[in-house]
Amino acid sequence: MEKQVVEFASGNEIAALAVWQIGYDIMGYYPITPSTQIAETLDLMKAEEKTDIVMIAAEGEHSAAGICYGASVGGGRVFNATSANGLLYAIEQLPVQSGTRYPMVMNVVCRTVSGPLSIKGDHSDVMYMLNAGWPIFFAHTVQQVYDFNIIAIRLAETVRLPVVVAYDGFFTSHQKRKCYRFAEHETVRKFVGEKKEEYPFLDFENPITVGSYMNEPDLINNKYQLHMAMEEAKKILPGLFQEYGKISGREYREWEGYEYRDAETILILLGSSYDTTLEAVDRMRKEGKKVGVVTLHLLRPFPAKEICGACKNAKYILVADRQDSYGAGGGNLSLEIRAAMQKCGSMARIKSVVYGLGGLDFYVEDAVKMFEMAEDKDTPDFSYYGMKAGKLKEAPEKFFAPLTPDKTKLGLTQVIEKDGELMVKGGNLNETTRMPKRIAPGHGACPGCGIPVNLNLLLRAIEDPVVLLFQTGCGMIVTTMYPKTTFNVPYVHNLFQNGAATLSGLAEMCYRKQKKGEIPPGDIVFIMVSGDGGLDIGMGSALGTALRGHRLLIFEYDNGGYMNTGYQLSYSTPKGARSSTSHVGRTQYGKTFYHKDMPQIMAACNIPYVATVAESNPVDFIKKAAKAAEYAKTRGVAYIKALSACPLNWNDKPDTERNVIGAAVDCCFFPLYEVEQGKTKLSYDPEKSGKKISVLDWLSMMGRTKHLQKEKYKEIVNDLQMETDRRFMRLKEKSQNPYL
Repeated sequence: MEKQVVEFASGNEIAALAVWQIGYDIMGYYPITPSTQIAETLDLMKAEEKTDIVMIAAEGEHSAAGICYGASVGGGRVFNATSANGLLYAIEQLPVQSGTRYPMVMNVVCRTVSGPLSIKGDHSDVMYMLNAGWPIFFAHTVQQVYDFNIIAIRLAETVRLPVVVAYDGFFTSHQKRKCYRFAEHETVRKFVGEKKEEYPFLDFENPITVGSYMNEPDLINNKYQLHMAMEEAKKILPGLFQEYGKISGREYREWEGYEYRDAETILILLGSSYDTTLEAVDRMRKEGKKVGVVTLHLLRPFPAKEICGACKNAKYILVADRQDSYGAGGGNLSLEIRAAMQKCGSMARIKSVVYGLGGLDFYVEDAVKMFEMAEDKDTPDFSYYGMKAGKLKEAPEKFFAPLTPDKTKLGLTQVIEKDGELMVKGGNLNETTRMPKRIAPGHGACPGCGIPVNLNLLLRAIEDPVVLLFQTGCGMIVTTMYPKTTFNVPYVHNLFQNGAATLSGLAEMCYRKQKKGEIPPGDIVFIMVSGDGGLDIGMGSALGTALRGHRLLIFEYDNGGYMNTGYQLSYSTPKGARSSTSHVGRTQYGKTFYHKDMPQIMAACNIPYVATVAESNPVDFIKKAAKAAEYAKTRGVAYIKALSACPLNWNDKPDTERNVIGAAVDCCFFPLYEVEQGKTKLSYDPEKSGKKISVLDWLSMMGRTKHLQKEKYKEIVNDLQMETDRRFMRLKEKSQNPYL
């Protein structure tokens, strides 16, 4: 055995330690709960100069998978981590990686696949990987997360296949346990071995083509080779487990069991539930009941023969799945076990149960109940466990009266056309407080959060009926905790990457129903609310919607990060800002690249109206909102962006946020302007009003950027100041020339 040290770590933390010791070249990633801690931990290690891994924060999981594929083709050791819908968003790319036989390792921290949205752990995501051509390890302990990550890269590079290491989100991923790791990196790297490339891509004397177009019979030959690679993995894994056992003292096999040899009733399940079931087995054995439990360390290649051997004496088998293969009479593990036992001629009665969805806790008493279900002749062969019947009513309870059009038509603002442009009359700040709030006073936002402030300012200016679509983010999470809702207008949610397209389909259906006379005629303002980096991963959908010209309004509350997952950097985070994926340390100063200029990107789509607004200038905000709503009703896509405070992650005080927002405007980091039918107009020039301040004056107001006051970061601040000034000067030039 090689020397080891004790760590008290969570599954995510120990995964990052394994990545560190293996010495990966690149991690392409996109933060998604509950896998994000892996990237956060590695970024902190990089800031502390413990690792030189290149961390590439993509704008979405699909691109993260592409980054990993490209780096793999280039000959690097490559790592990724994701969960749930992030895995599904990337899944188109994953068979490409296996089909072209480029090794890498991806950790899947298992979580419920939406919708409806849930961030808790079950196995509904990883089962989508069964047909992707990736070997799949499943760890049920923190120790196994570490060990399997080391074995996985060795297996991947031996058989030239990408490999998954999966484990339970929030159970294994976040719960800290005592475990062991090798004291020396060299021990790990010696076991893994040197990276070898049979056909180096970057060999210009022997150029190769990767990913050719194939017809029959070449394609079936390719897939047969992939099949043979998986068969090879099955053959060599026992030897790898044995070799790893010699250096670690922990020898694994494809499965694990407890009290299974003489068991008449066996429970088979995956992940952390196995450890809970051990106690149930001990309790029932004391009562004289012959029960046992089995779990799998591998889902692919599937250890059918081994599971049959473990269960050969069983009369009753219950397979518990933390997901359902809807319409198939069981989850995927159940179906695999049934097929395996049928092949080996088992006479055991096999039942399937779906449990633990959405992270529903699993207790010893639940395991005991499942053993009883396995033997109970009245229990059906397939059932759900743990659900509770709701109360049936003719209609759900209303918490407040809906806002019908007659309640919002108050004549507080008037939009008129003059010389081909829209003018807003009214919009008095005090008068518009009479507008009933579409977002009721009852939400879970943090004190000082800018989201409800900005949304209420936006909606104070819009007197027509509104339909709201929220992308995933803080704004959605704090307002729609089932079974209650903060909204008294029609509301729908969809994921980050597809909000604008969803709203465009909804709007067009409404217009069609009005045309057919199925719903009353009249103006409706369709509004997509995005924030928390939603227009990074969702930018493609937003641009497509803008170019198609649907009649709707896109409102972005820009809080400068992925705040709903714990503040990772987004593409709108200021350069130099500290986040949980842009740490400050010996080798890092925070985010390394400029913030994205989304208003200018939207303006380049030639939509009718683009504007920036800030709560520090509320009258300007309300007038622009009224104008945007008019364009959205009549001419096409309108886009408004508000700078939105996040005291928790900006690390400042809630009662100072209006001043912080005002400082961002006065330093021109967030200039106020509009682009109306292609013409740029400055709404506010702090230079003319004598209120211009430096970017550093604004940065110094927030804890996330206070470090930039230090002399050693002077060059970074000067660089950001120059870019801010350049962007503002360009806006001024555009405002003076209608052709720019």
